[in-house]
Amino acid sequence: MTLGLLAAITAALGYGLASVLQAKAAESTASAGEAAPTFRSTITTMLSAVFILGLCLDGIAFVANLVAARELPLFLAQPIVSANLIVTAVAAGLFLGVVLTRRERVAVVVVVLALVALALTAGEEGGPTSGWAGRNHDLMHWGVLLVAIVLMVGGLVLVRVASGPAVAAAAGLMAGALFGVMVVAVRIADGIDPFSVTALLADPAVYAVVLAGVGGFYLFTVALQTGSVNAAAAALVVGETVIPAVVGMVLLGDQVRAGWWAVAVLAFVAAVGGAVTIALAGSAQLE
Repeated sequence: MTLGLLAAITAALGYGLASVLQAKAAESTASAGEAAPTFRSTITTMLSAVFILGLCLDGIAFVANLVAARELPLFLAQPIVSANLIVTAVAAGLFLGVVLTRRERVAVVVVVLALVALALTAGEEGGPTSGWAGRNHDLMHWGVLLVAIVLMVGGLVLVRVASGPAVAAAAGLMAGALFGVMVVAVRIADGIDPFSVTALLADPAVYAVVLAGVGGFYLFTVALQTGSVNAAAAALVVGETVIPAVVGMVLLGDQVRAGWWAVAVLAFVAAVGGAVTIALAGSAQLE
């Protein structure tokens, strides 16, 4: 579990700093609160030097996230990774001049305390053959690919029909959902342990990892171009935390320590609630 915890913390630091660098790059191509940017402007943002530096940090964080997803129960791994929200909030204040309100500062503290509580509640992680997913291997693996496709198409449509601050919130939430599906796909993917190229290429879940990762990254970039970096990151946190946690508990056999269910539920709700508070506060600043 120690390796998984270290990997989750590394992912949080990498993602948090990367978001601020990418937001800095996005400032030059779009203004907060405007309509969804064009595909060309988003790609231009992605090709800037500052954004690419953030992308390198994302790469490190992504690998660390994969390790955490394999080593820890998902309801513990993802809230820790999602603490990148705190890193983003602090770094945004230092490098982008973003000032946190009192409500946002309280929310950050609540998230930190909730994550500590969640760490104390973690029980055994479900194995590759445990839970509903283990009994329905093919259905689960094809299912995550289908969900990834639906979310990606839905996200692209949603950001085109949304307007104003809603663009950032919609893009952030859909990006978070895609990253959540990606983490689930990583957890169940064949060919990782033991390593097998043949098994990897034959598994639909592996293609779900790629599709959800690319789609989530694109939509998060759109969110950064159209809204506050804190609001975009917080919206993303909701999707990438809730989906893996619920799937891990319901379908993958992840467990909570005996007698700690109440604490786990309260801590999880507090962690997500804190993220939502920051997202709403960030969106309100754009109106």
